[in-house]
Amino acid sequence: MPRFASLESVEDDKAATAANFGWQWQHFTQFDDKYEQQFLGWIAPVKPEFFKDKVVLEGGCGKGRHTQLAAKWGARDVIGIDLSAAVETAFAATRDLPNAHIVQADIYNLPFGRVFDYAFSVGVLHHLPDPRAGFKSLSSKVKSGGHLSAWVYGAENNEWITRFVNPVREGLTSRLNPRLLLQLSKIPTALLFVATKTVYGPLNRSAKGASLARHLFYNDYMKAIAGFGWREQHCIVFDHLVAPTAFYISREDFADWWRDIGVHDAEITWHNSNSWRGFGRVKD
Repeated sequence: MPRFASLESVEDDKAATAANFGWQWQHFTQFDDKYEQQFLGWIAPVKPEFFKDKVVLEGGCGKGRHTQLAAKWGARDVIGIDLSAAVETAFAATRDLPNAHIVQADIYNLPFGRVFDYAFSVGVLHHLPDPRAGFKSLSSKVKSGGHLSAWVYGAENNEWITRFVNPVREGLTSRLNPRLLLQLSKIPTALLFVATKTVYGPLNRSAKGASLARHLFYNDYMKAIAGFGWREQHCIVFDHLVAPTAFYISREDFADWWRDIGVHDAEITWHNSNSWRGFGRVKD
């Protein structure tokens, strides 16, 4: 595995975020059959056949689940980069796929030319100290006529997180030893698990129930994760509590990112009523 960066070679804020996520993805190494549909939801309108014969770059590969899918969907080559120790898990998950490659690198200093047909970043940019700069760096590696996808937390409908959860995460949970946080995070996970399995999941399985559920708090997102089991829901909760840095991006700001790279017709859509996904064609 090529290594172009390490936690010792980057700024403290990036190193702290990478260290926490690196620990997470070395612990939560499981794969789930529902990852495919989840990934397609994040990069819509992209479909599996879009990957065929393309050279693809993933900005922030984590444990490699999306790198693996892109390779299986026929990408000529897909390179997943990550700064953290998660590259070890990603490499183990993709080592038997000849068209999948894992590289340890800093998204702000990517060691590639402008050679990619498609680049994507899911759930990573909003954890960078400068999300817009990370997005711009990723886009700079897509050749003219290629495409780019990005998914980020939305500012809209997440005021309760920025007001109540963020102060706890920034001041306490992201500073805890990850092993301790792993145990403490089981408490909110239990509440989430009970809610999705006994209320949100059952209600949304019928038309009549769904008409009632749409009035419930955060229903679209809760419905989306209701099918996951305990371990994946625990990972979701841990993920929200472990990050030292997390930005919530408004649609207006996200649209500005695309205009900054010369894409004025990006397809920006609302996802699960709590996040933004974008897709556009990169020009000269």
